[in-house]
Amino acid sequence: MADDLRIGIIGLDTSHSEQFTLRLNDPANPNHIPGARVVVAFPAGSPDIEESKTRIEGFTAAVRDKFGVRIVGSVAEACKDVDAVLLLSLEGRPRLEQMKEIIAAGKPVFMDKPVAASLKDAVEIYKLAGAAQVPVFSASAMRWYPGVLEVANAEQTPARSAISYGPAHVLPHHPDLFFYGVHPTEALFTVMGTGCLSVMRTTTASASVVTGLWAEGRMGTLEAIHEGAMGYKLIRFGDKQITEQKSDGDYTPMLREIVKFFQTKQPPVSPKQTLEIYAFMAAAEESKERDGARVTLREVMVKAGAPEAWLPEDGKEKDKAKVEAPKSVEKGLPKPGGS
Repeated sequence: MADDLRIGIIGLDTSHSEQFTLRLNDPANPNHIPGARVVVAFPAGSPDIEESKTRIEGFTAAVRDKFGVRIVGSVAEACKDVDAVLLLSLEGRPRLEQMKEIIAAGKPVFMDKPVAASLKDAVEIYKLAGAAQVPVFSASAMRWYPGVLEVANAEQTPARSAISYGPAHVLPHHPDLFFYGVHPTEALFTVMGTGCLSVMRTTTASASVVTGLWAEGRMGTLEAIHEGAMGYKLIRFGDKQITEQKSDGDYTPMLREIVKFFQTKQPPVSPKQTLEIYAFMAAAEESKERDGARVTLREVMVKAGAPEAWLPEDGKEKDKAKVEAPKSVEKGLPKPGGS
């Protein structure tokens, strides 16, 4: 116990605050992760979001009374006398100001989703952290779900295309994919990898379909469910097989990566990788505003103030070259109803 890293939590308005603390602080839990312990927390929340303000009291009581976490009254106090920080506040609007204080304290930080409520703020957070040499990373837990990894690693060659679907609840304070839509989006990128050039989006009240064009003509499709039945799934189209996700997961594998990150200061997902995911979602928002027009990720990243080193390829010439109709194939076609 003496060697455990001391962790501070900022934000007690999500179940993650209790679930992460359970896995770190309770050695008897079957999903216990050694090496770190939550010692202090600041119950930050959003007074204008019902899901936030109505849950702070309960999660504060849980981490305090079940796990012995000391409750403090500010971000600065939560960053004092700790080795690292978990930024878990529910939504993205406060994140830039919260991160300024964490970065000033010089503490490595994991940012739960969403990084921010705009691509511009997300870029600014990573720029500030880079300038101060403060280790930072963010990811969805779905990146390490066993079922997602099974799909991602189904073949050694890159996926030709993939489909990812999942909930994307619409909030007035965020681009509509940033809040829950980040989960199926990150799952899509876990399979497809980096290199998305541009997106096009079609939207109805019930769902949005976002089609991303990757380098080498690969294609990834996000089905963002706004209303109706909700669920998550990945389908990967490869050279030799089509692989569907068969299992889910929980927070435990991601939390192992977080503890490892706090120990090594090496993020498993780089700022550039994360910002490409947020650029995909921001470009989808821009495409919706332009009635489904193609929008490059580079365009929205430039607009958000991203440094040159973080910018995706332009993609315009590749877009033209890769959207040609496929060549016809005369033999080897599967028979309808055949095996």
